[in-house]
Amino acid sequence: MAMDERETGNLIGSDKVEGTAVYGPDDSKIGSIERVMIDKVSGRVSYAVLGFGGFLGLGNDHYPLPWQSLKYDTAVGGYRTGVTENQLRGAPKYRSDSDWNWGDSTRNRALNDYYGVPVV
Repeated sequence: MAMDERETGNLIGSDKVEGTAVYGPDDSKIGSIERVMIDKVSGRVSYAVLGFGGFLGLGNDHYPLPWQSLKYDTAVGGYRTGVTENQLRGAPKYRSDSDWNWGDSTRNRALNDYYGVPVV
């Protein structure tokens, strides 16, 4: 994926984040980012929704990952995470956009706890 000349600094458009590969600690691709969830008040990205499973993107489950658990790696042109495929298999997930209640702070706190990421 070639980097757009207008996005060579620290900022990137959300449309460029969507579809970006995510690699686990063993350098294997574990999925790709389907969307980012942005806090309306602070403007900070809180979560990335990872598509994982399925075949050729069909039947993917959706795994909200705390944004802090991802780091962009220019060498692979994707994000790296310490989350393993094994951890994902037991992680909170949903199958459709309507199944996750983003307004449920208790559920979001449990999600961050699962990944060991402090709530910011």
